[in-house]
Amino acid sequence: MTQKRFFLTALICLMMSVSSFATDKVITANQLPEAAQTFVKEMFPNAAIIYVEIDDGKYEVYLNNGTEIKFDLKGNWNKVNCELNAVPARLVPASIADCVEGQFPEAVITKIDKEHYGYDIELSNGFDLKFDRKYMTFGIDN
Repeated sequence: MTQKRFFLTALICLMMSVSSFATDKVITANQLPEAAQTFVKEMFPNAAIIYVEIDDGKYEVYLNNGTEIKFDLKGNWNKVNCELNAVPARLVPASIADCVEGQFPEAVITKIDKEHYGYDIELSNGFDLKFDRKYMTFGIDN
């Protein structure tokens, strides 16, 4: 009887874990919204899309240069993570770029994330900066 309960419990756990991943779906780059495809071509002309997934109502795009981009369902970007490389300068609002250049001249912005409060920026020196919608810094972590 104990083995039967163990097997049943293990089976239920397995089914629950498999169903929790059922929302992820791998698609081709051509299935991305046109706005997302254009964004990748314009911002990363020397990179190619190697993997695309729809996860929780967002597109997750991975490029062959190590960049990860997240888009909403309309194809608007909300996160660009270039790991150790600088994000394209055109993505960074001028006020934020000026602040980073003035405070951390040796660093580059490696990640930019649009948040409900404004922007979350990660720098190559390990600092994480938070900006409100008026581009004012309100948080710094390292």
